[in-house]
Amino acid sequence: MRNYEMIFIVRPDVADDDVQKLITQMEGVVASAGGKVEKVEKMGRRRLAYRVEKQREGFYVLFYVQGTGDTVKEFERRLKVTDAVIKHMTVCTDEILQRAAKFKALRTKQEAKRRRSKPAPAPAPIAPPAPAENAQA
Repeated sequence: MRNYEMIFIVRPDVADDDVQKLITQMEGVVASAGGKVEKVEKMGRRRLAYRVEKQREGFYVLFYVQGTGDTVKEFERRLKVTDAVIKHMTVCTDEILQRAAKFKALRTKQEAKRRRSKPAPAPAPIAPPAPAENAQA
């Protein structure tokens, strides 16, 4: 199973209850297709960069999903036939996560090597006490 990020934009005139129903419906689609919803982020109402279907803003919803290609196909098919959804996008994040993990391991290895190769700093030399001058005149 692979990791995916699926984002879709719902028309702004859709009620919050209908958005929630759409989210639960899409969670059911993923579950019935053999996938697993890891997280759902309701990003809220935002202004669009350009007009989409005569809309200037929309309600963004982001799904983090584990599944197969069939899971993604069914999810996207349902989004296409849903009138409330004006735009959607799916990104496979497996390669990105693997690359990030690889760089993180490399970074920790370099830090450990750097710590081992640096000699311990020598203690500062202790200066002899300065002679005290007599203040009596």
